[in-house]
Amino acid sequence: MIPYGRQEITQADIDAVVEVLHSDYLTQGPKIPQFEQAVAKKIGAEYAVAVNSATSALHIACLALGLSKDDWLWTTPITFVASANCGLYCGAKVDFVDIDPCTYNLCPMALEKKLEEAKGQGRLPKVVIPVHLCGQPCDMEAIYTLAQRYGFKVIEDASHAIGGRYQGEYIGNCRYSDITVFSFHPVKIITTAEGGIAVTNDAELAKKMALLRSHGITRDPAQMTNDVDGPWYYQQIDLGFNYRMTELQAALGISQLDRLDQYVDRRHELAGRYDLLLAELPLTLPWQHPDCYSARHLYVIRLKLDAVNKTHRSVFEVLRDRGVGVNLHYIPVHTQPYYQRLGFAHGDFPHSEQYYREAISLPLYQSLSHSDQDEVVEILKKALSE
Repeated sequence: MIPYGRQEITQADIDAVVEVLHSDYLTQGPKIPQFEQAVAKKIGAEYAVAVNSATSALHIACLALGLSKDDWLWTTPITFVASANCGLYCGAKVDFVDIDPCTYNLCPMALEKKLEEAKGQGRLPKVVIPVHLCGQPCDMEAIYTLAQRYGFKVIEDASHAIGGRYQGEYIGNCRYSDITVFSFHPVKIITTAEGGIAVTNDAELAKKMALLRSHGITRDPAQMTNDVDGPWYYQQIDLGFNYRMTELQAALGISQLDRLDQYVDRRHELAGRYDLLLAELPLTLPWQHPDCYSARHLYVIRLKLDAVNKTHRSVFEVLRDRGVGVNLHYIPVHTQPYYQRLGFAHGDFPHSEQYYREAISLPLYQSLSHSDQDEVVEILKKALSE
């Protein structure tokens, strides 16, 4: 089976993890701040808070921004459920903004229209989470302009996008957002096995997220409410969580980060080959905005079903049956049973639903060989023609 995504672990990665295993610290040691500093320096942000998953990073980001009961969080329907669930974890209400049919990201024009309607209804969002689907950044300048006008905070869900660029600068520098979140799951650009990170340029937000990731406990006397009893002393000053990253994960992340640009460049080379090899097929290929340099986490094709004369499912199943581990990113969140019970319905976000009826994610990862990629293309051709 040729998977849709796969991590690459080198001897340098293994050596980095083994070094930690022989050290005095398996968790809460020096590697975590080293990793945080390395990520922040790489992308041009001031602060970074490493956690055990991007889901955890989204949660503490929302809490740090004060999202709570009766507030609204808006995001896109075409994302993993975590981008919306993080609002519910805080007791907030969740709504969605339909996608741009070209980029598949949250549409700024749809956002502006919905904001104007919400202003009249007194239900403006406190937080908006644009998601950089497939690694291509959203139109962050347009979203930031709306944030300034309507007073909401912005969390970039860049789980797909580390190493990508927007307007010539690395995604995650928070020029147009309050906080950016990255994922280091094994199928992402670089991995820490499981793990995530939240980056920001706001010292108070960074301090709040660092507190929340570790039970709300501090050993900093400056944050305590009374005198320190002794060198053993700590205080719980907030209700936090055990969202900490381990030293093993951080060491792997430091090693992988050295190859980030190399990995993104390789993904671009492979995506360019797909563009050429698939150009004559009845497909819509990924469109890239000229202001963006995608991290190319995913290569999503859309079937032109009228021209194919096949069902979406039949093409997908032929590919799977013949050893191509395709996937679909994503099922629109508002169509999930849990969200339907909250009042959402099919038909609410038509561009997202049309995308879902046509989309297939082809294999794309840095170690994908040209011969395996050629095999994917040949099997796809057969699936479309048989």
